Amino acid sequence: MELLGNSYFALFVIIALGFIVGRIKIFGLSLDVSAVIFVALVFGHYGVVIPKDFQYLGLVLFIFTIGIQAGPGFFESFKKEGRQLAGFASLLIVLASLITVLVITLFHVDPNIAVGLLTGSLTSTPGLAAAIDYTGSPLASIGYGVGYPFGVIGVILFIRFLPKILGSPVSKAEEEYKSVLNDQYPEVVKRNFIVENENVVGKSIGALRIRFMTKAVVSRVVHEGVAVTPSPETVLYKGDLIKAVGTEEALKNVELLIGPKTEQEITIDPKYDVRSVLVTNKEVVNKTIGQINLLQTYGATITRIRRAGINISPSPGSKLQFGDKLVIASSRANMDMVIKIFGNDQKRLSDTDILPVALGIILGVLVGKVSISLGSFAFSLGLTGGVLVVALILSRIGKTGPILWTMTGAANQLIRQFGLLLFLAAVGTGAGQKIVETFNEYGIELFLFGAAITLLPMVVAGLLGKWFFKMNILSLLGALSGSMTSTPGLAAADSMTETNAHSIAYATVYPVAMVLLIVCVQLITMFF
Repeated sequence: MELLGNSYFALFVIIALGFIVGRIKIFGLSLDVSAVIFVALVFGHYGVVIPKDFQYLGLVLFIFTIGIQAGPGFFESFKKEGRQLAGFASLLIVLASLITVLVITLFHVDPNIAVGLLTGSLTSTPGLAAAIDYTGSPLASIGYGVGYPFGVIGVILFIRFLPKILGSPVSKAEEEYKSVLNDQYPEVVKRNFIVENENVVGKSIGALRIRFMTKAVVSRVVHEGVAVTPSPETVLYKGDLIKAVGTEEALKNVELLIGPKTEQEITIDPKYDVRSVLVTNKEVVNKTIGQINLLQTYGATITRIRRAGINISPSPGSKLQFGDKLVIASSRANMDMVIKIFGNDQKRLSDTDILPVALGIILGVLVGKVSISLGSFAFSLGLTGGVLVVALILSRIGKTGPILWTMTGAANQLIRQFGLLLFLAAVGTGAGQKIVETFNEYGIELFLFGAAITLLPMVVAGLLGKWFFKMNILSLLGALSGSMTSTPGLAAADSMTETNAHSIAYATVYPVAMVLLIVCVQLITMFF
């Protein structure tokens, strides 16, 4: 069909058919967006070509948005689980390398083809670049071409079916993940208390250091029937009512310090107001609540922060992020001025600023090209690694001058999905062009070796991840994708859950896996 010679037309035909096929369920399972690559393989076999430029464009958009989303959680995860995830990735890469060594020694496969087979089976372009550099042989490219198609397809299928194989439903894993998040960020509630403790009567809130002692925020004080927004100078008298906001543990501390809880309601004074306010003003992003100093300037108090669906109890050291929803208590007279400080512009929240995306990707490409030499050993992060590392760092920084590196969830999802579709369509047609030709030239033997290098390490690592490392299935899927340096694998996991647990695990293990694979390629080349 002549129209399929038009790459734009073919691209969207593949995407549309991929979505249709992806919605077909067999035994309750569907491929979702991952089906695009299988449709692309068929089109590629029949000569349809999607230019590589689409592949690289999709790759950088997808990886950049993954890094931006996963950044804050990545650094926290690396502190808590980094060693475990690094060990998991190392185990998988070493297993794959050992299988490659067995293929060389037992089946007498040319080492140059074998190291290419290793990098193709793990879909690692930086690994292939290292293999070509170390071997100086075109045979590495042939091995890569043999291992790559199953490396793409095998990881996707393994990721899709692993929850069923291990009997670990994704929905249950999501609940467990959210439960862990709730433990890290306990639910913030509000409660009223009566001032009865003689030790606090007649003392000011500042002198009592209530926020420091209890980790709760006092949002209102009622004295002789008049409710006020408290300041550090507000003095507590016996019989006063206070409203405190914080976690259950924090409110228990308030009860011990102040007096018993009460069901008595605190009516809102007509001059008093409580509002939900969105942080959309770039000037306050990355500033702490203490730096903004609302209480001293406007007599206003932030009683809670809602971020990414989680309620966080604020403290003077809490840094604000773009898109945070704040609950603020203030006098009506000052509320409009307080709102202006934070922006509260719903339209601005939904806007997508492309400049940070473009600048971030430019930096990522440049970082990926930097070659690091350690004696005779040299490696670079490559396109994927450079963009991912830069996105993680920029997301952590949050803001540089007027530029916000973070983006809203809706904007991130749109750009990520678009990039993913471009990437899968181009990768699929590229692999489809060579799959039959390679099979005819080298027979099934090399394909089987490549399949073994792809599947066996994942099977062993998957079982150990579940039973030994006790990993949540979502983190396991991300860790497997990252350890296999498989962006399509991450895409498959991405379509299975709305959480970002898999993205954080992927971002944590990917750099470790990429560097270790290059080291293993060099070692195999040196010894064989």
